[in-house]
Amino acid sequence: MTGRLRIVRLANFVTPTSGGLRTALRHLGEGYLAAGHDPVLIVPGPAAKDETTSQGRVITLPGPLVAGTGGYRVLTGRARLEAVLNGLRPDRLEVSDRTTLRWTGEWARRRRVPSVMVSHESVDGVLRTWGLPSGLAQGAADRLNRRSAHVYSRIVCTTAWAAAEFERIGARNVVRAPLGVDLEACHPAHHDPELRARYAGNAEVLLVMCSRLSPEKRPGRALEALAHMRHRGVDAVLVVAGDGPMRARLEARARESRLPVTFLGHVPVRRALSSLQATADVVLAPGPVETFGLSALEALACGTPVVASALSALPDILGPAGAAATDDGPAFADAVGHLLSRPEPMRRAIARAQAERYGWPTAVSAFLAAHDAAPRLSVPEVTP
Repeated sequence: MTGRLRIVRLANFVTPTSGGLRTALRHLGEGYLAAGHDPVLIVPGPAAKDETTSQGRVITLPGPLVAGTGGYRVLTGRARLEAVLNGLRPDRLEVSDRTTLRWTGEWARRRRVPSVMVSHESVDGVLRTWGLPSGLAQGAADRLNRRSAHVYSRIVCTTAWAAAEFERIGARNVVRAPLGVDLEACHPAHHDPELRARYAGNAEVLLVMCSRLSPEKRPGRALEALAHMRHRGVDAVLVVAGDGPMRARLEARARESRLPVTFLGHVPVRRALSSLQATADVVLAPGPVETFGLSALEALACGTPVVASALSALPDILGPAGAAATDDGPAFADAVGHLLSRPEPMRRAIARAQAERYGWPTAVSAFLAAHDAAPRLSVPEVTP
């Protein structure tokens, strides 16, 4: 089908200011629009809104805060959302939530609307971070994933790692579509000596973590890595960009341990965040359930290598530009030391070259292919 398609996208757990999902939704929406289609995004918020934006129409429906998540909301009120969907009459449905919105796959199937569910996380990985034993987590994930694969036309996975839990249950409607990175907004040219002096002073190593400060992201690993490096005699400091429910606890931990950590909170300006990533010596991405890791890819685009959890999908994405570590502080400290053993020009050039493999136009084309929605126009680079 090559005509103009209305692609209605649903997403939960989107904060109004930050997060990889929010970034991905924006770039994909802008790409769908540039390709000649009609994207409509529906997300939860504090109040109802209906806006025309650079990514197309964005409808916000009132949704309650999820306790303990530091700002995440969800779409509740099935009748209200179903009425909105009926009014929009989508040609395609794209859902970025495999739990509370899974019923929309059946809604789409009854109306013969091709539907896609995007796997942004590993279900058994998330359940394990919540403390569920591995066997129980896998069993619960398999049951949920079987139902999802049955009701949606296709399951889109951004990495082989994300696809593995669907392949494990024999799902045959899984397609791969990588996400991307803005190679202009994230660039090594944003390296800023004054910024380094402000946060690192005369310290030998500047570590940066750009992450939501919530349990599934394991932000405490960054503090543990810093502590072990300093115990080994490495003069290192850490800057944390991000906010979340664990921030106060992490700040108290840094004070008690007398660790040189600067907590910036949410950094709203893309250029400021790029400057921080480009100025760092190494960026840490300790989340064990990341299926793609946009923040880590943005760091690579800024010319900075990344240490990531070996349990996540990131090692395959990082390739030679990063290092994988088991889920503990000493291993992360070892991995940082390994990356720093390379000459700086070499490690920065390798990082940028790896990021250049992932552009948003390629991602948009892959997602459109998953929708059987050929571009009606050429898909240009998406500007920030």
